[in-house]
Amino acid sequence: MSETATSTPLGLAGRLRQVAAASVGNAIEWYDWYTYTFLATTFGPLIFPSHSPVASALSTFAVFAVGFFMRPIGGLLLGSVADRFGRRTALTVTILLMGFGSLLVGIVPTYTAVGVLAPIILVLARLISGLSIGGEFAASTTFLVESAGPRRRGLFASFQYVSTTIGQLIASGLSALLVGVLSEHAMTGWGWRIPFLLGAVLALFGLWLRRGVRETKQVAATERPRFYEALVRFPKQSLLIVGITVGGTIAYYSWTAYLPTYAQQNHGFDKGESLIVSTIALAFFAIIQPLGGMLSDRIGRKPMLLVFSGGFTVLTVPLLMLLTDSFGVMLAITLVGMILLTGYTSIAAAINAEIFPARVRASGIGFPYSLAVALFGGTAPYMGTLFKSLGHAGLFPYYIAGLCAVSFVVYLFLTETAKKPLEV
Repeated sequence: MSETATSTPLGLAGRLRQVAAASVGNAIEWYDWYTYTFLATTFGPLIFPSHSPVASALSTFAVFAVGFFMRPIGGLLLGSVADRFGRRTALTVTILLMGFGSLLVGIVPTYTAVGVLAPIILVLARLISGLSIGGEFAASTTFLVESAGPRRRGLFASFQYVSTTIGQLIASGLSALLVGVLSEHAMTGWGWRIPFLLGAVLALFGLWLRRGVRETKQVAATERPRFYEALVRFPKQSLLIVGITVGGTIAYYSWTAYLPTYAQQNHGFDKGESLIVSTIALAFFAIIQPLGGMLSDRIGRKPMLLVFSGGFTVLTVPLLMLLTDSFGVMLAITLVGMILLTGYTSIAAAINAEIFPARVRASGIGFPYSLAVALFGGTAPYMGTLFKSLGHAGLFPYYIAGLCAVSFVVYLFLTETAKKPLEV
């Protein structure tokens, strides 16, 4: 048999070990990605010199978006590695790539020192990171869901975003600490490099943790799927994943990554306080993910998705219109978004994995999911900053609401997958 990882089922301790290994590695992967987001306005002018802070931010977030456009390639390439050679092999490759990308950002010289070579190095680093994260989601999603029991797929899948959020928390907390402790001169001189260099070290730790996990899918050399098999044989499922992801990704990256910058740009919100708000909100978000996953195992995936997308469609514009420079208001708006967002994030890995058979599950998920994220999630900071630079910052909330409405329509026609066995 080609798709049998082990002759004996995993017990509770074994399943927890699988979750821990995948989650820790995923957290390290995303720590680097969000460190870039949180510190972009600090190091951006050093790499992209400009007399306009908005133009500098636009250039920095454009590189952020470029990295996202490597995600579909990573999802396809490394997803195929996971389907052809096993999930564990793919997870090893992704974390090595992320460590190298983080190291490059940490040592990138400034524009003043090397001229145009500085932004070239930064772009290369984000391309490597984007490739890694595209493969990471595909491999870790399938790994987590395949490690779960038949009635715990939602719970296990929720740790995809628990671990992502832990990475964000570390990035946000460390960024807030550096901004609070270091002077502005020290922060722009060398302080912003510390988190990226630490990310490279943590990637090695993640590599060590992933060495001992049990493979969830083994394939004989003669039965490995073709590179494009998922796209060719399952085009409807690929389009379905795009529709499922559109609303979730724009809401997720707008609320967890761009909202602090949005508040700074449009309401003069204090940079240090915005990082504190992010840290508090992300801790809350991580705690409620397993609750959302367990709830979906009981009531199904579809009700959760409808509440999420309907809530963001109706409430995004009013919530962002209420935003001021008040700490309490900012925190309240962020927390409301986190609660609604859990209807998507806690089950995204589960529902994606439940759509494809095991033979092409990783590559089937990786490409369409990463493509949707690249088009609508990775560009969220860029679009928000672009609306601001054009003098129409108030249009960005409508942009978020519109894309969530698209996914709401998709969810209405979605077939429930929570109670069905995984396809082998």
